[in-house]
This record gives sequence, structure tokens and C-alpha cells, in this order.
Amino acid sequence: MSKAKHILRLAAMVGAGAALTALLGFVEHRAGKVAVREVRVDLHTSADMHFIGTDALKQEVDKATGPVIGTPVHKLDETAIEQHLRAIPSLAGADVYHTMDGVLHVRARQRQPIVRVINADGTGFYIDRDGWTMPLDPNYTPRVLVVTGQLAEPFAGHAPVNVAIGADSLPLHTHSRAIHAMARAITQDPFWNALFPQAVMDADGEITLVPSVGMMRIRIGNGNRLEQRLAKLLLFYQQGVPQADWRQYSSIDLRFNDQVVCAKRPQH
Repeated sequence: MSKAKHILRLAAMVGAGAALTALLGFVEHRAGKVAVREVRVDLHTSADMHFIGTDALKQEVDKATGPVIGTPVHKLDETAIEQHLRAIPSLAGADVYHTMDGVLHVRARQRQPIVRVINADGTGFYIDRDGWTMPLDPNYTPRVLVVTGQLAEPFAGHAPVNVAIGADSLPLHTHSRAIHAMARAITQDPFWNALFPQAVMDADGEITLVPSVGMMRIRIGNGNRLEQRLAKLLLFYQQGVPQADWRQYSSIDLRFNDQVVCAKRPQH
């Protein structure tokens, strides 16, 4: 390469660097003049869950740092807004960022509870699909599996806890991990999800399912081998029920290996 070409190349590089510096300075100067003109919320949620809406999220944004409309974008504390939104129990996550057109973007994901736990003292909470506890909402009650009985689960009114991550991290004598596993098994199957709106758990953790049709109660034990027991119940419905009037049974017990034990309703 000739000396002249080398000098020209260096000059081009210096010129490009100067242009880039000028461009960055212009962008920074412009950013200082751009103010928030709109808060745009993108809320990911299932169609039948309405714990929080886009208008409520916009209000929460203002609660985090004060009103944001009219605030220069370079003065926004987006981290504080994110932390505030992520602390909302009904949200599984939130991200906040702005664009140079003055729009503050909020992307949030709503939790999806799959079971409502009601303690013996009347307190309660939800557990979502991922195992996180959620407080009850005084303004909204979704249609999910309800578990009642001799329960004293210590999660009502407390910060979210993941009950699915392992028994070692949970308080002693809690059944929420088993309740979550049962709820996942039932809600992921459309047939079981429609058939069982309620379950009852006793003080020993033994679970009884209450179907939406019929008067029988279905005992499934402590939740171990639940998928196998539900498969056994399905086989009973498919092959046993057509041969007999299942309304004559008061209970079906699935706790025994390779057996379905039925108790008949007393004759009057």
C-alpha cells in the first residue's frame, strides 16, 4: 500500500470517528429534549384471567416514580418502575424501556393461578401454574380448582413463595407442594379439569376429589402416583360405568394398586 493511500485511509477513519461522535452527541442532545408522551402497555395474560388490566398498570407506573407523562426520558428511573411492577403479586414479570418517539413501553406477564387453597380458618391464597403463591383478590375471583379441608397452610397474606421448588425450602407440615402437583395434573387435562371443581384434603394430606356430576367422592390418597390413579379412574369410567349405574356409589377409592374400590350408597 502506498503512503498516500495509507494517509487517505487514516483520514477516512478519523473522519468516520468524528462523524460518529457528532451523531452520538446529537442523539444525546435530542434525548434530553424528548419527553414521555405515552405509556404503552403490553400485558400477556390468558383470556379468562383478569387480576390486573392495562389501565391499572399505567397507574402503577405513576405510583413507582410519580407521573411520567411529560418527564424527559433521560430522567426516567426505569429500574425503579420495573422493581415496583415486579412486586405486584399478580404479575410474573415486567420489563420497562423507552423509545426515542417518547413512548414508555411496559411489557408484563400476568400469573395464571390453577388452584385456590382455603384454610380451615377461612384464610386462603392461590398457587399459579409455576408453583408461586398469590394472595386472594377482593375484587376478582377466577374459576379454578378449589381445595378445602383441615388445612393450615402458612402462605395467606404473605409475599409469594414457590411451593414447587422442593420441600426443604418450605415450612414444616405444609401440603402446598402436593396440592400444586395435584392441580397441575388435573388442569392440564381438559376432561379432569371440567369434572373436578373441588378437592378436600384432611390433616394427614389425604386428598378426596369432588366431581361436578354425581354424588360420589373419589379418594386418591396423598397425591403420589396421581397420574396412574387418574388413568385407573378413566378406565373405570370407560369400562365400568356403562355396566352399572355409578350414581349408586358413594365413594371410589383409588389408593390401592391395580384396584378400584367402590362403596355403595345405603339403600333406603
